[in-house]
Amino acid sequence: MSQGRSIRLFLVDGTPNGLLTAEIINWSGHVLTGPRSKLTELVQRPECGRTGVYFLMGPDPDGSLRNRVYIGESDDVAQRLKQHNRGEDQGGKDFWERVCLVTSKDLNLTKAHVKYLESWLMRIARSAGHCIVVNGTAHEYDNLPESDRADMAFFLDQIRIVLPALGFDFLRDVTKPSQINETTSPGTKTVSQSPVFELTSKNRSIKAFAQEIDGEFFVLKNSDASERWISTPHSYQTLYSRVVSEGVLPETETGLRVFADDYAFNSPSAAAAVVLGRNANGRTEWTVQGSGQTYAAWQDQQIAGLRPALPSALITTE
Repeated sequence: MSQGRSIRLFLVDGTPNGLLTAEIINWSGHVLTGPRSKLTELVQRPECGRTGVYFLMGPDPDGSLRNRVYIGESDDVAQRLKQHNRGEDQGGKDFWERVCLVTSKDLNLTKAHVKYLESWLMRIARSAGHCIVVNGTAHEYDNLPESDRADMAFFLDQIRIVLPALGFDFLRDVTKPSQINETTSPGTKTVSQSPVFELTSKNRSIKAFAQEIDGEFFVLKNSDASERWISTPHSYQTLYSRVVSEGVLPETETGLRVFADDYAFNSPSAAAAVVLGRNANGRTEWTVQGSGQTYAAWQDQQIAGLRPALPSALITTE
């Protein structure tokens, strides 16, 4: 069972849309984040004069549903952020709307440490696939003593815990259904998983399967999908186009498309819309395999089966 963590948040200027700091108990790291509109105040903070790694995040100008992220490191983050704030024609970056900086409270992070962290963060972000990483090729940087690499592995783990809680989810680990049955080492976190759901469109010969893993709704590899968007324009049409453009839904000789890998969606309805090529209510379209029970009915059953915890004063032992 995964152990809980406490994250201490501080609203620097007392507003939820301003500067924010975050810390994890017993971790030397310190996180500072804020919107680009607060850059003047942010670069005056003492953290920005330290050695650290930073992240610039914003929407994709090309219209993708994924955000763009730039990962960098510096001995003087304030100076680097000032450079990034320039226009594209002056060597800056226009896309970003939020910035996040990770430094060390004990000032023990060195240039070698942050270069090592930067290279690993770029690799992890590309592998996770939640955002478009705009950096160039990640350089291999393993020139650290063994003890320092161990320290940075722990530091990296804490970054991956705290950033998603602040809305920077590009490092978030995803466990695909196909990975659950693979051999895992002792201590691996427990994964919550639902039964397998199915969706069938008999008149179009579409048959798809899905499973909910840790709150994400995955359409399973080899599931069928519509060859094109067949309905009126809808926000899910953009999602359908994105999944196709990513190479997840190649065409087949049958005329339909087939999922080349497990693919995570934010909701059953988003998954159903991509499978059917039209707007759909996934809570009723998806049914438990073998029973015909809808996703909505299955979820209601899970909630109804919960028992409220008794106050400790009412718990007795023989």
